[in-house]
Amino acid sequence: MTIQVPERAMVIVAHPDDPEFFCGGTIALWCAHGTDMSYLILTNGNKGSDDPDMTPEKLAAIRKEEQQAAADVLGVKRVIYFEEPDGELQPTLSLRQRVVAEIRRHKPDTIVTQDPTRYFYLDLHINHADHRAAGEVTIDAVFPAARNRMYHPELLDFGLEPHVVKEAYLTGPDQPNHWVDITEIFDKKVKAIQCHVSQVKEPDKLAERLKTRNTAIDQYGREVLREEFRVMRIG
Repeated sequence: MTIQVPERAMVIVAHPDDPEFFCGGTIALWCAHGTDMSYLILTNGNKGSDDPDMTPEKLAAIRKEEQQAAADVLGVKRVIYFEEPDGELQPTLSLRQRVVAEIRRHKPDTIVTQDPTRYFYLDLHINHADHRAAGEVTIDAVFPAARNRMYHPELLDFGLEPHVVKEAYLTGPDQPNHWVDITEIFDKKVKAIQCHVSQVKEPDKLAERLKTRNTAIDQYGREVLREEFRVMRIG
């Protein structure tokens, strides 16, 4: 388990709270070591509630505030919101163009996104369709669209020249090949997730739930807390 710190990184995910739940420890580590970090949140999260008194409009506003607060805890420099409807995300060409535009604008060395091939978590959970769509459109934007000037040539009129992303980190991977030790910064991950008040049930038990999910034994036989990824070095 190693810490590799990119100069610039962009986390592209489906929902407000996805960055913190999936990889908040890694984000905190990178930011603490100087990474210029951006978030691109594709949907507004307006269906993420069982409260009969909640409205989609109110929930979207709440979740945007929660996401900004969580990003501030971790040291993220900017949060970009596309505000697509929750539960309706599709990897369309028009969405890919918008993602490519942000990649070319902010020029990240590393992209973090959701594994588009992950449908199930053991026999316990079905992966959200928005997560898969976010991963698919992001991977297609990274290669070949963002780096090839023949793709979305209309972006050149706005000065958005091709950009080569060096590596992609897939969160929630079906086949992990890289682990990041977040033991020392775990409390900051918890604090960031706690900002998502509308999404966290039994917040007093949150840290224990996360420890159960993230605990592993490293190569030296030590118990550590870690996040796992499938990393592709594509630059």
